[in-house]
Amino acid sequence: MATRAGLAGVAAAALMIGAMSTSPARAADLDCKLRFTLSGWSALVKHAEGTGTVTCENGQSMRVKIEAKGGGLTVGKYRIDDGRGTFSDVRTINDVLGTYAEGEAQAGAVKSGSAQVLTKGTVSLALAGTGEGVGLGISVGAFTLSRIK
Repeated sequence: MATRAGLAGVAAAALMIGAMSTSPARAADLDCKLRFTLSGWSALVKHAEGTGTVTCENGQSMRVKIEAKGGGLTVGKYRIDDGRGTFSDVRTINDVLGTYAEGEAQAGAVKSGSAQVLTKGTVSLALAGTGEGVGLGISVGAFTLSRIK
């Protein structure tokens, strides 16, 4: 037979578990931005590398390595010096890390502009940048952000 103290402990534990499960999930509304540089080439296969800094409105920041890989009908060489990105649906700064699906269309010579929207699960990244290079084509691939240690 259970004691009163034992039953009270079980009841208290049940109340705590119920309270935890009914609390609202944290909203994915942390405002984070990316500033980056990126350079690469393509000749049927696209490859680009760069670095950047993610900063969030809560004061957190993180240096990141950027790798973009893909394929398609592309030819060119390019460099983006002052790239900017805006993340959406972020809960913590670590949500920005990982591989995003990429789709891009570009055309340019000497001075070139680029704009893309990338997705990774529920997190999206809108990128824009200007730079120099020659490019022509359509490509799809992966855009990966990893923490620089």
